[in-house]
Amino acid sequence: MKKALLIVNPSSGGEQAKEYEKLAYEKLETMFDEVVVLHTKKAGDAKNFAREAAVDNYHSVFVMGGDGTVNEGINGIAEQTHRPNFGFIPMGTVNDLARALGIPLAPKEAINHLSIDSTQPLDIGKINDQYFMNVVAIGTIPESINDVDPEKKTKYGKFAYFISGMKQLVGNQSYTFRVKIDGQEKQIESSTLLIGLTNSIGGFEKLIPNAKVNDGKLHFVYLKDSSFIDTLKTLPDLLKGVDTSTEHLAYQTCETIEIALTEEEELATNVDGDEGEKLPVTLQVLPSHLTIYC
Repeated sequence: MKKALLIVNPSSGGEQAKEYEKLAYEKLETMFDEVVVLHTKKAGDAKNFAREAAVDNYHSVFVMGGDGTVNEGINGIAEQTHRPNFGFIPMGTVNDLARALGIPLAPKEAINHLSIDSTQPLDIGKINDQYFMNVVAIGTIPESINDVDPEKKTKYGKFAYFISGMKQLVGNQSYTFRVKIDGQEKQIESSTLLIGLTNSIGGFEKLIPNAKVNDGKLHFVYLKDSSFIDTLKTLPDLLKGVDTSTEHLAYQTCETIEIALTEEEELATNVDGDEGEKLPVTLQVLPSHLTIYC
């Protein structure tokens, strides 16, 4: 018997999830023998629900929410011996994984396109003891993103991040990082590091155009900047898409990367749009670790 769990974040999409829950449930009923619906009430609920479904041998787990809720769902099943197929209905501000997979951003359209036969392998990343599906960002811009007010996210969408990042860059601070990439160590001075798994970051769908959802690689980008003027010079190269190193930024692929600060400073990561662990961190790619509906 094929059993599916639908995890709904009622507050996502400006509380629009409630409107689409019935439609999603009816669609999943055509695909599975039994569908269970659970609602999140606090941070961590989606992760716990997904983990319990994996332990109970559910065939599939679906999440209705934004990138944070999707991240929780993936964290819930990533470590399990039995990993259910994973699907989601995008309801967030940016929805980067949906963009990378070609899933419609309109919830009704995404629900209508769900098919039991439409799956593909998905790489996920591991940062220390947590998992991510899209990007880890470190430095000045990510620090500003961590401070974006939720109401501004709802009002301005992905541009809330851009506006906050630009304000922060005016007082630009660069850091000296100690980085070990696939065993090779070097020192980097930069305001911002990005480690991506997909082509879409912050809603910009071609930021890392060569990144595929199952290429088995981490895509490492960093800005070669030590001042606000340097940072401004990097933006055209960054926004047109990064597929090679240039005078203003660096790009390479890898499978593992360790990142620390050379001085005794505190700096938090941003993981899939939410504040993550402080440095130092170790990242690795887990190739084709999940099966995802696309």
